[in-house]
Amino acid sequence: MEYKITTSARCAVIGYGTWATALVDVLTKNEAKVGWYVRNPEVLESIRTEGRNVRYLCDLELNTERIAASDDLNEVVANADIIVMAMPSAYIKSFLEPLTVSLQDKFIVSAVKGIVPGDYKTVVEYLHDHYELSYKQIGLITGPSHAEEVARERLSYLTVVCTDPENAQCLGQKLATKYIHLSYSQDLYGTEYAAILKNIYALAAGMAIGLGYGDNFLAVLISNSAAEMTRFLQESYPYERNTQTSAYLGDLLVTSYSIHSRNRRLGLMIGHGCSVKTALNEMTMVAEGYFAADCIRHINFRHKVDMPIADMVYTVLYEKASARKSMKALSSKLI
Repeated sequence: MEYKITTSARCAVIGYGTWATALVDVLTKNEAKVGWYVRNPEVLESIRTEGRNVRYLCDLELNTERIAASDDLNEVVANADIIVMAMPSAYIKSFLEPLTVSLQDKFIVSAVKGIVPGDYKTVVEYLHDHYELSYKQIGLITGPSHAEEVARERLSYLTVVCTDPENAQCLGQKLATKYIHLSYSQDLYGTEYAAILKNIYALAAGMAIGLGYGDNFLAVLISNSAAEMTRFLQESYPYERNTQTSAYLGDLLVTSYSIHSRNRRLGLMIGHGCSVKTALNEMTMVAEGYFAADCIRHINFRHKVDMPIADMVYTVLYEKASARKSMKALSSKLI
């Protein structure tokens, strides 16, 4: 069965964090009405009365005339054709728990760069398996795109990924603005796993900075991370992909270097000497790399790809290994 979306397809966003808020703002530039499932009462009230998200990107003025915000998930889903998932992957099950409306006639877009904890599946794989959705009706929005910069209308590059190029183009039209440059891909597997892996590598970069390693080492660590990512993608799912493009390498670079990166920040705190538990408690937003490190380790038991950087991050996060000793041991394996 073909799943075709059209320019008249109605859009809705699920989630109320920074990326969800930025995406709603982008969609209102092109759409007459955007549905928005906001389950947090404080945020929902601030959107309705003040035209802003009081908790995330609170300086961003939202066009509430084009937003239909609601705490009724089924209402939001029923009134939309395209559903954009923009919640942390750790909460995807709780966000969707109230759902009784069928997704079978919807086109689902994941803007989530994480793994569903406990299931050891990507969001796309989880949606496909749990809701019995075809991969033809699932798409991705990915690329180096921190919500803070998108909200400030700084030039950003997004990659829209669908198995059907026509669907990708149609979805891209809904995201097209003067400050967003779009590219397109059919590599659902590779782009999603790249977006997950880069969070692990950003954690490693943060640890290195916190431990006092310099720019020379960081450049080597990140270039080795890029090679490790490419190796995993090609060995686990061979495909004619160019991992030097923004959806792969670009996303890795911005997440490893940017001050907006929560994964880099988590690694930085651990490198400075915080315990993993303390560092996680101090984070105000979810660092997807924490869950990803465990899930990728589990998934790689099947593929047996050589991944020394991802393995190092896992041992520090889950086996209480010393970050300093682990980074020193890793340094002898880098080229």
